[in-house]
Amino acid sequence: MFEAISFLAVKLGVIPSDFSYAGLKDKKAITYQSMVVRKVTPGRLKSIEQEIKKKRMNVFNIRSVGDSLRLGQLKGNHFEIIIRNLKNQVNDSTSLRERILEAIENVKKKGFVNYYGPQRFGKGKKIQTDQIGLALLRNEMVKAIKLFLTPEDMDDPVNKAKKYFLQTEDAKGTLSLMPEFRVRERALLESLHRFGMTEEGCVQAWFSFPHSMRIFYIHAYSSKIWNEAASYRLEAYGAKVVKGDLICLDEDAGEHFPSSKVHLVTEEEESANTYAIHQVVLPVLGYNVQYPENKVGQWYRGVLSRDGLQSCRFRMPALKLNVPGCYRHILKHPHNVSHQLVLADPEVEVEGSHTDDATSCLSMSFDLDASCYATVCLREMMKGDI
Repeated sequence: MFEAISFLAVKLGVIPSDFSYAGLKDKKAITYQSMVVRKVTPGRLKSIEQEIKKKRMNVFNIRSVGDSLRLGQLKGNHFEIIIRNLKNQVNDSTSLRERILEAIENVKKKGFVNYYGPQRFGKGKKIQTDQIGLALLRNEMVKAIKLFLTPEDMDDPVNKAKKYFLQTEDAKGTLSLMPEFRVRERALLESLHRFGMTEEGCVQAWFSFPHSMRIFYIHAYSSKIWNEAASYRLEAYGAKVVKGDLICLDEDAGEHFPSSKVHLVTEEEESANTYAIHQVVLPVLGYNVQYPENKVGQWYRGVLSRDGLQSCRFRMPALKLNVPGCYRHILKHPHNVSHQLVLADPEVEVEGSHTDDATSCLSMSFDLDASCYATVCLREMMKGDI
């Protein structure tokens, strides 16, 4: 998505931060979303349609609007997904069709743990985005740059360039090695060549990224901690709502709602089973959130201490970043779920037989609230990594 924006910015004669949008989209998908770009007329955008198509992109519904978009405005996402090469677990005597229906109905009824999906943290095995975010929160600007430019154990041009940089800290030389399509790396290296590898130079280099990109790394760290907190909360108390839990009082609230809509569960309410687990929320780290007043709150404080953030105020004036935080429901449900199983040979579906299952595929569609991950929902249905 960021490469697409960078390409459009060059063609339109603007900078990436002139683009605004309500959410980030997956890399490995055909995605659609609304965007607003400042200082560009509809006619100017239409004039580069053919060049855009050469990059396997389409721009449509072009019109003038009165305001920018911002992250968090999204109401939700619609997904259409095909799952191929389906087969049952070994020694499962239930037919594939019945097992699929059972799995889908189970998630529709019970929901799924609302984890942030793996794409939130990048595909790198050595360095993931949350590690960069932690370095930024700790004001370790040089370390954050080096983490960003840490190579994977592959011998392709991108990783060769990164390896050269870590060995030499030669931004200009690395720039000559870095492929043109790696827009973010090249922007960072150009800034490093200009400002140097000092703490201040690295601060300036981060400004080669738009605000949404800089804050992305901070959010990745907050997301990782939230995932760990959700696992801890469910392990500690299960599905029972207990004293000190946080409840969202507004059934229709999204992810970004004020602390005034959050209620602390009392001992009496725990005894009366006043609330259900789907109402429980956990804070996403920031300066404007309250924490549960039970073992989960203690766990948060322990993690912040572990990561050297016990005095962090989640305000980073050097990078012009403020992180107020928000709240996220532990459980979520998919909406408007539909599916169709296409068997390899409709004539052959023998009870308990797996011989033809391997070439069957499942077509699914469903809606999820904003900031929910289809990968997480599917993983719960399929009871395994995907």
